[in-house]
Amino acid sequence: MGNYVIVGGTTGIGASLCIIMAEANHQVFVYARNRHELPNHPNIHFQELDITAENPVFENLPDNISGLAYCPGSISLLPFHRIKKQQFQDDFNINVLGAIASIQACYNGLKANGNASVVLFSTVAVQTGMSFHTSIAASKGAIEGLTKSLAAEYASAGIRFNAIAPSLTDTPLAAKLLATDEKKEASNKRHPLGRYGTSEDIAAAAAFLLQDNATWITGQILGVDGGMGSLRMI
Repeated sequence: MGNYVIVGGTTGIGASLCIIMAEANHQVFVYARNRHELPNHPNIHFQELDITAENPVFENLPDNISGLAYCPGSISLLPFHRIKKQQFQDDFNINVLGAIASIQACYNGLKANGNASVVLFSTVAVQTGMSFHTSIAASKGAIEGLTKSLAAEYASAGIRFNAIAPSLTDTPLAAKLLATDEKKEASNKRHPLGRYGTSEDIAAAAAFLLQDNATWITGQILGVDGGMGSLRMI
């Protein structure tokens, strides 16, 4: 069993991923501002961390790290002409610079493992243009570029890098978008499979990429989106 670092693992997808990995008998090291939904489990070790700080400090990292998942994100849906420069910067800080800080902090442990995996998160809106998504799509587009670049750079070091690109998922981050039955039904109809995602849908894909069944997968952007990114129903 391995040591897995999950940043932002106390709500939504991150919390679901922590539970999956802990119940698979891995040791899970969780870094977030507070515990939120994170259950008490003997395999889960929580450490308070503000990833948006100028120099976030990861305390008590294991020396050998089997995998890292970076789960923090944002949903900023506004018309382009109303988005201020600060909003672009805030989205970039949490989605991209936070991921970079996490990878750099964990690099020695990942390299020591020799067969490690890093999972980042993009969005269906990067490859499928969507109105009002400019800020988040710009940040997540950077994540996709980061994923592929690092996958190439560290393949020989035995570190795999992949990203998951979800569509709308029922998490606290997306609560306003699913706040009424009407909004939920409208979202269901937009997805070819007839429903929006759950945190468990996305976490299951992340758990697969983190573990040994995916040791020949790197540099990929995996769409877990109910068909939204690739299918058009007639």
